[in-house]
Amino acid sequence: MSDIEALVDFVARTPRLAVLTGAGVSTASGIPDYRDDSGDWKRSPPMQHQVFMGSHAARQRYWARALIGFRVLQEARPNGAHRALAKLEAMGHVAGVITQNVDGLHRRAGSREVIELHGRADRVRCMGCGATRMRHDLHAELAERNPDWLDRGARAGPDGDADLEADFADFRVPDCMRCGDGIWKPDVVFFGDSVPRARVDDAFALVAEADGLLVVGSSLMVYSGFRFAREAARAGKPLACLNLGRTRADDLYALKVAAGAEAGLAALVEGLEDMALRPADPA
Repeated sequence: MSDIEALVDFVARTPRLAVLTGAGVSTASGIPDYRDDSGDWKRSPPMQHQVFMGSHAARQRYWARALIGFRVLQEARPNGAHRALAKLEAMGHVAGVITQNVDGLHRRAGSREVIELHGRADRVRCMGCGATRMRHDLHAELAERNPDWLDRGARAGPDGDADLEADFADFRVPDCMRCGDGIWKPDVVFFGDSVPRARVDDAFALVAEADGLLVVGSSLMVYSGFRFAREAARAGKPLACLNLGRTRADDLYALKVAAGAEAGLAALVEGLEDMALRPADPA
């Protein structure tokens, strides 16, 4: 039996799965990921929450780079992996998706039960008064205040970042107009920050209600995702993984398939559809 056949059998025997996804699901949409196949950083670690909140210079650097890099995230479209997971939900195999991604592509592909663990990159929030606005609106204001930065070229990084190094001292970052001096921050969980408790509880509830857990495109090196694999194992639920490279939960899986998310999930859907068309064995 091939690895994909084994995965088809696993999903067929585990009627309602919780699915935990990471950056590997969105790379085929053109969004870079953070880690290599060994689970190590490909680049400098991303912005820390405490640094962003405590340093105006850090915020200047962040928003100047985002003015360039966020275009990739904004223009990204769901790929075959997102569409396959939406189809698996419609087929009754997936109870819901817990995603570590902030790109919103699962919902845009048609998945209905989605817990966006780390938030939404398309929205910003004032850390003073709690006001929210769409990120494209803030970027329009950033562009108006900093027109000389629009033509700077840089390679896009994960989650709307860009590999740009410059003197950011003259980059103008607006404050919240509602409260006067609040800091605008993407409505996402930065490293060093905590996932909101209600969101964590919803994710644990999904794992508890599901019959098993499938990890797709994630190394689980960040504890905020790894804890759900650990909880599923603690509860005696079967775990499977579809990922290229090492993960933090490799010793917990009943089955691990080394394949890219897009190709692997497409083959999984095809295998389940073929299984559904086979005549039932005579009694």
